[in-house]
Amino acid sequence: MSDVTEGTAALVLGASGGLAQAIIGELMADADIDTVIAVSRNAAPEHFSNGSVTPMWIETEYSEPAMAAVVEQLQSFAGRITRVVICHGILHSETLWPEKRLEDISAESLQTVFQANTVVPVLWLKLLHRLLKGKQRCVVAALSARVGSIGDNHLGGWYAYRSSKAALNMMLRTLSIEYGRRVKNVKIISFHPGTTDTALSKPFQASVPSDKLFTPEFVAERLCGIMAEAEIDGQLSYLDWDNKSIPW
Repeated sequence: MSDVTEGTAALVLGASGGLAQAIIGELMADADIDTVIAVSRNAAPEHFSNGSVTPMWIETEYSEPAMAAVVEQLQSFAGRITRVVICHGILHSETLWPEKRLEDISAESLQTVFQANTVVPVLWLKLLHRLLKGKQRCVVAALSARVGSIGDNHLGGWYAYRSSKAALNMMLRTLSIEYGRRVKNVKIISFHPGTTDTALSKPFQASVPSDKLFTPEFVAERLCGIMAEAEIDGQLSYLDWDNKSIPW
């Protein structure tokens, strides 16, 4: 890993997924960003390189002490980070599946999903606030989901995933109020990417119209555009890929 002591930087957390990789590529193509920092449990893929940007890749577990160590490692970037994208999330795994009925709910699944979708993103924002504080405009986007909307829930099911994203939205809303007082240069966005063609959505794509199944590159471009235009207003915005507000 190389170190950079000047210029602006972008930070992608939970960097190994398909959408995160596309976001990294979009940020690395941004002439206003000098360094892209990716944080993941996994090693850097071979294609993670770009001649115009200095890439950094940090491997870590997602315990709070390990995350704090990452933030300490990034102290040379204090006040120079202009973009943060938090990509952590889980919907299913080999041992976990979205619940269709009450009988499918389990404490173990709830804890696993909430840890990934709510706890880890919030811990990052707890740990990062001193690193982000400064005169430099900074926009933070956390990947949420439309199904986290309480007002828009008409189908039920998916108890853990829906609830973990609703909890994430509340955490982000609460954080945005405190950030508005203490880290006034930061804007936080809760972002719904739509159904993106990644491993997370793969088992559920059959029922999605072709024009509503987005490539990771399309979503990454939309998100980066939204972040570039966002107003630093001390408020949380809950937005979809089309920059439209979602009801809480």
